[in-house]
Amino acid sequence: MVQKGPTEWEIRNIIMPLMLSGAKMLDRHCPKCSSPLFEKDGRVFCPVCEHREKRKKAEMKVEVRGVEESLREKLTQLANSLPDDIEELEKHLRVIEKIIDLLERYKRLEGLE
Repeated sequence: MVQKGPTEWEIRNIIMPLMLSGAKMLDRHCPKCSSPLFEKDGRVFCPVCEHREKRKKAEMKVEVRGVEESLREKLTQLANSLPDDIEELEKHLRVIEKIIDLLERYKRLEGLE
C-alpha cells in the first residue's frame, strides 16, 4: 500500500532542501502519493516517490546481501563436509551447483538499478 502524501520527515529532508536548491514546486500533485510535483533542469518529478523507490531498492539490496551471505555459508559448509560415498558426493555437488547458480542470480539482481 502506498502512503499518501509526504511525511513530516520527507517534507523536512526531501522537499524543503529541494525548494532551497532552486527546484520549482508545481501546482500539480503526484497521482501516486499526492505530493507536490517539482520541476528542475527541465524534468518534472515527484521527489517523495523517487525517495521511496530509492529506499525500497536499498532495502532490497540489504535483503539480497543477507540471502547471499547465508548461501555462501552453506556453500562453505558443504565444501568442508564432502562425503566419501560417491552417491552422497553427487548429491552434495548438485546442491553446491544450485547454490552457485543462485549466487550468480543474486549478483545479477544486485546489478539492476
